Amino acid sequence: MKAALGLDFGTESVRAILVDLRGRELASVAVKYPHGQIVESLPGSKQKLPPHYALQHPLDWLGSAALAVRSARRKAKLAAADVVGIGVDFTSCTMLPTKRDGTPLCLLQEFAAEPLAWPKLWKHHGAQTQTDRLNAVARRRGEKFLSRYGGVIGLEWFFPKMLETLEGAPSAYAATEVWLEAGDWFVWQLVGGAADTLPRSTCQAGYKGMWSASDGYPSEAFLRAVHPKFARVVRDKMPGRLLAPGAAAGGLTAAMAGKFGLRAGTPVGAATIDAHAGVPGAGAAEAGTLVMVMGTSSCHMLNSAVERSVPGVAGVVKDGILPGFFGYETGQAAVGDAFDWLGKLTGQRDLAALGREAAALAPGAEGVRCMDWFNGCRTPLMDGALKGAFTGLALHHRPAHLYRALLEASALGVRWIVDLLRDGGVPVNGFVATGGLPHHNPIVVQVYADVLGEPISVHPSKQGPALGAAILGALAAGAFASPADAIRAMAVRKGAAVFEPNRAHRARYDALYREYRNLGEFLSARR
Repeated sequence: MKAALGLDFGTESVRAILVDLRGRELASVAVKYPHGQIVESLPGSKQKLPPHYALQHPLDWLGSAALAVRSARRKAKLAAADVVGIGVDFTSCTMLPTKRDGTPLCLLQEFAAEPLAWPKLWKHHGAQTQTDRLNAVARRRGEKFLSRYGGVIGLEWFFPKMLETLEGAPSAYAATEVWLEAGDWFVWQLVGGAADTLPRSTCQAGYKGMWSASDGYPSEAFLRAVHPKFARVVRDKMPGRLLAPGAAAGGLTAAMAGKFGLRAGTPVGAATIDAHAGVPGAGAAEAGTLVMVMGTSSCHMLNSAVERSVPGVAGVVKDGILPGFFGYETGQAAVGDAFDWLGKLTGQRDLAALGREAAALAPGAEGVRCMDWFNGCRTPLMDGALKGAFTGLALHHRPAHLYRALLEASALGVRWIVDLLRDGGVPVNGFVATGGLPHHNPIVVQVYADVLGEPISVHPSKQGPALGAAILGALAAGAFASPADAIRAMAVRKGAAVFEPNRAHRARYDALYREYRNLGEFLSARR
């Protein structure tokens, strides 16, 4: 029996999944990162981090992944030689500074106490000032790349975080020899090689690094206009070769084979963004299907035959998700995170019970309204500094009312995204939900279906991005002739649950949608 290995790096843990070439899941094991999200203080330090910081420990990625892979292979009872290929997806933009040999700067004694020398998690929001300046300069100069991102450079992206280090920790910036995405760093560690040939993902570069196949990265002239010492950052500190997700990046080194319990030389695919891996993982090989990868945050991806510049869309990249399509990315910065936060805030530890109580309420949560920007707004406003809100509260309202309002706000945000795409000339013909949230919190999917007025299919795999990573691993190994063949063989949709909308709620949600848009306009105007 031959299988592909998918490694799915999330915010809190990594999952290793082994899937045979007919789509049967043989084993799935998740291992938490020992340091989790570093948001309070650096390891071994009592000094508090600023409130918008979110960092990680690079050795957590390697150690946790090795534990997960060894455990999964034992569980599946597979020999090392039976694992034909390795695919990797990773949160993005999670990125780090290293030396030319790949050593993370934070592991050097002289930089261990410098927060900006550590990997910045995707949700790190410390670069607002730098993001504002990048956007202002790009607009003033009429930079061509802006049109691919709805006119806005995102707070969570690659260049703002580099610029934050240049201005906030210049000695760490000067010592950095390589800036790269965490997914690219991990693949580089697996396959080895010099910095000049390290494998960089076109997916991560295209959506988070303002790169395109035709124009490359932003020009030196633009970067110089942002900051004189930033002009040569691409040339001097971003070496490597760009590869599409699923392309073979190299073979597993002997040292890493020993660490992971796999065969040396096993093909490793170039990385992809975790949510983007959910597209092949959800069996979406065709254009027009919006794949909602729902977890801590949500990313909504769409493959399309047409390229349109849509204001507010987080990126459109040719071949960015699957070859042969224009890949659109949109997203919401707080979904599962917001639900968990509300549970903790109200002392409701059992979200399932809270969900049942919320489901019994009529649409509109008896007057409670919510704006779900509790970690900023990704699509369509691309503003990480925006704040969320609850309105209409009275003394008779309970935690279930707030939860119902938050669920509806999340769904109304998706409806705004769908309207944005359709109004921009990008067809949206169907909806698939994947990731952990739709499986353990089905009320979310039902509310989404009701608000959209459209059926939503939930892919039977509970690990859509991990399955997608395994599919990319099989492609890297040459096990299939094309991505479509691999998806049809390995992402089997049999057993998918379909949530039909309650048509009786349509008029009510149409009215609530207008209120949601009005509240969003009010809050964004106060920014």
